[in-house]
Amino acid sequence: MDRVSHNPAPGQQNDAPPSDATLRWVERCLGPGSTVKKVRQLGGGSSRRNHAMLVESRSGTAHRLVLRRWSQDWMLDDPGFSPEREIAALALLAGCEIPTPVLVAADPGGAYCDSPALLITRLVGHPPRPAAEDLPEYLIQLAAALLAVHSLNGASTMPPYMPYNPLDGCEPPRHTLRPELWERAIDIVGDPSPDASLHFIHRDYHPDNTLWAYGRLTGIVDWSTASYGPIGIDIAHMRWNLALRYGVPAADRFLASFEQVHGGYDHHPYWDLRTLVDLLPEHVEGTIPERHVRLFENYLEGLLAQLGTVVR
Repeated sequence: MDRVSHNPAPGQQNDAPPSDATLRWVERCLGPGSTVKKVRQLGGGSSRRNHAMLVESRSGTAHRLVLRRWSQDWMLDDPGFSPEREIAALALLAGCEIPTPVLVAADPGGAYCDSPALLITRLVGHPPRPAAEDLPEYLIQLAAALLAVHSLNGASTMPPYMPYNPLDGCEPPRHTLRPELWERAIDIVGDPSPDASLHFIHRDYHPDNTLWAYGRLTGIVDWSTASYGPIGIDIAHMRWNLALRYGVPAADRFLASFEQVHGGYDHHPYWDLRTLVDLLPEHVEGTIPERHVRLFENYLEGLLAQLGTVVR
């Protein structure tokens, strides 16, 4: 097979395929005589791009890898979520019972690649797509996987959890018909957070950062925001994503599943409000769709009711 070759234009953001220089770096990392055989773009956020790679070593061994590259302006978008942060997280995750990527090589300063980059192992599996009848088992597995993550040793060496939204200039979403709900949530989140023990947390735990095969969870990916913080953030972040995708009952069932497998966990709705307010102000990716705002407001009303707050 011919060697893969791509050359993005100067200054082009790294949503383009990896450059020749980057591919040569990957090959050197696997040893003399290694060749990149296939490159395929995977899903990713605005600050990082992922490409699946098949690299063949001189001996003929095939290596399934993922190349993660930070955008050239990542310092403007996500200054706290550096390649070094993910490197530190992957080092701690080497002791995790749940499959997570293994770091193969790193170019955190972009000295050899077209941008800061990590080369990691590619886990087996695909994004989740459970059938309705499989949803309860799916939620239990999502909940149980967090136990191994939160129990990792060395968590205090990670950067401390910081909210995405500092609340400055925070306003309800454009399509809201109930701004008072959002305003009350913003007020509550502005108060001191509940007491909580601190652990290693994923910080961006949602369905598309998990992998599945034959109905079983096969791994957790995207550790660039891993932090030392309250586990309620991981629970709450997953909950609003589940509410958006499968409805509020799925979010509640996930919480019940986590409380079941954890034993003794008492979730505070504050964390749910905190992760919802983190969606504000509306991000550069676009306005929150109107249908999402409606669902969030139903979810938000229930959370405020749990705190004894009735908003009319």
